Amino acid sequence: MNDVLLINADACYRHAEQKAAQYFTSLCDQVIRQTYVHSLTKDLQSWKQNHIHHHSIFSFFSRKKGNNAPKGYHNYIRWLNYTGKLDPYLDRSISYLFMRDLGKALDSTDTQTKVRRMVDSLKNQLTGQDDQSETISMSGLYRWAQKEGIETTFIWLINKLKSVSSHIPTGMDAENAQRKLIKIIAGVLMHVMVDMDDEIFPEERTQKLAEAIRLGYAYGLTYPFIDDLLDANVLSDHEKKQYSQLIRTTLITGTVPELSEWPGKTKELIQYIHAELRDAYEYIKGQQRRETLNSFFEQSFVFFQSQEVDREKDLSNAAYTNEELYIPVILKSSSSRLIVRSVLSAPEDEDYSSRTFFYGIYNQLADDFADMFDDLEEGAVTPFTYYLKFHDKRSDLINPFELYWAVIANLIHNVYQGDNKTCEVILDRAINGLKRYKERMGTQKYNEVMEFFASGNPTFNRVIQNMVGKADDVDFFDKLLRDHMISILKNERKEQEEFKDTIESVRNKINNILFIQKINKSSVLKEPIIDAANYSLKGDGKRLRPIMTWVMGVNEYGLNQSAIVPLLRSLEYMHTASLIFDDLPSQDNASIRRGRPTLHMVYDNAIAELTGLFLTQRAIEEQASLDQFDAKTVLNLIRYSTQITEDMCKGQAMDLDSKGKPLTLEQLNIKSFYKTGIAFEASLIMPAILAQASESEMAALKKFAHHAGIAFQIKDDLLDVEGDLSILGKPIGIDAENNNSTFVSILGVDGAKQAMWEHFCLATEALQNLPRKTTFLKHLLNYIVNRDH
Repeated sequence: MNDVLLINADACYRHAEQKAAQYFTSLCDQVIRQTYVHSLTKDLQSWKQNHIHHHSIFSFFSRKKGNNAPKGYHNYIRWLNYTGKLDPYLDRSISYLFMRDLGKALDSTDTQTKVRRMVDSLKNQLTGQDDQSETISMSGLYRWAQKEGIETTFIWLINKLKSVSSHIPTGMDAENAQRKLIKIIAGVLMHVMVDMDDEIFPEERTQKLAEAIRLGYAYGLTYPFIDDLLDANVLSDHEKKQYSQLIRTTLITGTVPELSEWPGKTKELIQYIHAELRDAYEYIKGQQRRETLNSFFEQSFVFFQSQEVDREKDLSNAAYTNEELYIPVILKSSSSRLIVRSVLSAPEDEDYSSRTFFYGIYNQLADDFADMFDDLEEGAVTPFTYYLKFHDKRSDLINPFELYWAVIANLIHNVYQGDNKTCEVILDRAINGLKRYKERMGTQKYNEVMEFFASGNPTFNRVIQNMVGKADDVDFFDKLLRDHMISILKNERKEQEEFKDTIESVRNKINNILFIQKINKSSVLKEPIIDAANYSLKGDGKRLRPIMTWVMGVNEYGLNQSAIVPLLRSLEYMHTASLIFDDLPSQDNASIRRGRPTLHMVYDNAIAELTGLFLTQRAIEEQASLDQFDAKTVLNLIRYSTQITEDMCKGQAMDLDSKGKPLTLEQLNIKSFYKTGIAFEASLIMPAILAQASESEMAALKKFAHHAGIAFQIKDDLLDVEGDLSILGKPIGIDAENNNSTFVSILGVDGAKQAMWEHFCLATEALQNLPRKTTFLKHLLNYIVNRDH
């Protein structure tokens, strides 16, 4: 079988090159004879009737407001809906995706029906969305996964994306890598969803969607970990050759080779990537039908080989032929989309294959045009960078900008047979690309670029520039979403860094104020209680509760930092006391806490019990020291605090009574709230009391704390099964050893993860009812469900 694949791989690439060469020859003929100019000029003259409007002076004021489209995702969507432009905007956007990603012909009745259905669905989603809500949120995506019955797959994907993100090395664009991976998954999902019959059984639909997500991830993984990695300066030239040979061997033989010794600093990275790509490759291969297996190998090889041929070009080499420049571009741009059908093991579709083959270079040339100066700076060879460098030395070089318009004319008139809707959408996209480029580069630079690339046919260029300058209603939802997603990913990364910095900074502040001074340092008597208390406080605790209080109190409510120091101490004293009692032989009998022996192991049971009581009383004393606040407010806080302490005691008693006993899920939820959620609640409500927040705000905070606390406990239960002792700082498997009821024992690992995400969603939804920023709490919630200790 390996020999057959080897022969097929070489033969199929030669065949693909021949087909691409024929296509390129036909395009060159149109460029040389400029036959595309006449047909496109007529198309544009017809097209402009829908995009360039001549208004009377009487309509000036009424249209002025409508033409000033606002910036920003939510504002723009709202403006489109208000002006009645949302329907056509979504129609051309979805139609374009059907052409580009699905290889559909827009003159098909079936395609038109599916486009309309998707437009209606998307419009309902966009117009029903709260402007203040996040467009792409974990809770929103999980709710969709619940609706489709693919929660387990969604959770798997979230963990995978988290892992990939953490392994994107310095020197690669992490946000863009994540965006492309998500885009590929969405594209594969769209293929499957569009092709599914309306009468499909729910169980089959769920299975297909779950498989599509896993296949999308498996295929999408090749972008950051093959394409982007080989394009970046992360690997040495020798490592790139070694890595490329590993990929090539896999595609030729159908088997992933074992990873040999890998020298250098990238060893750990390559080991991770090799394992992930191997699993992804095996999953795709395992999903293939026998009759599509060869097609999968061949498409994969053509895709990889065309990228390799392009990647190995040197911009200093002045001898590349037009064919050497363009044929790999035709192949990689078409095969990148053709392979999706192959990955899905879809039946052969000659019409789809033909349309996709001819369409690919259109998008690639548009992308290369937009990125030409970045590519030039990096020394990358594209038709545009090569023409920029050698046009004055090589009169035989084809102008890529002219070829781009020849491709458009060929698509409209030869591939899509002059279909009006297709012509409309393709020209919308082309003019939109130039308008975006002009906006990004500035008018002066844009005019310089146009003068350079369009000088061969000034008359046609004037037609184009007239459209660029005057045409409206040519923008696309996928571009808006792309920009918005990149903004979200960058903002998320920035917020996460700020969250980590805040955690670390506030933790250090809290650590510096916690330790208890001895009353009489000269006394001949020892004070073991204070020593024991400081031993417990010195442990490497997360300090989550006082950190929450500090952030909410100082950042959100504007309370004075020094004024709330007693409150911060009291919270950590209460929490540490609860841990001391929890670890006692009479309770959990734990030997390790925070990576160190528990207090009763270092001292004795009596000292541990007294220390716990001592810290509880010190907590009340600290609260009574809040002398910069109204006395009545402080009394309300102390009253609330004592109630919380009582409830924590009840929760611990409930926990002890349940040891070794089977619990219902409802009982476990109640126990978890008393054990964890109630402490979270105190951390949020206490600063709210001092700030005299409204009852409705405190109700929302309590709801958040309730669900965040249960999510925290579920994660603890999962870590007790799946955690790492060296990271956790305490033994794992204790719950199972003691026969305790946990979320894992009741629901299983997958069920516990689903329950955790359900509470994550409920906590997120509670945040939406808060009248202030919730960035910190949002990331706290993310930390709770994603932590490893």
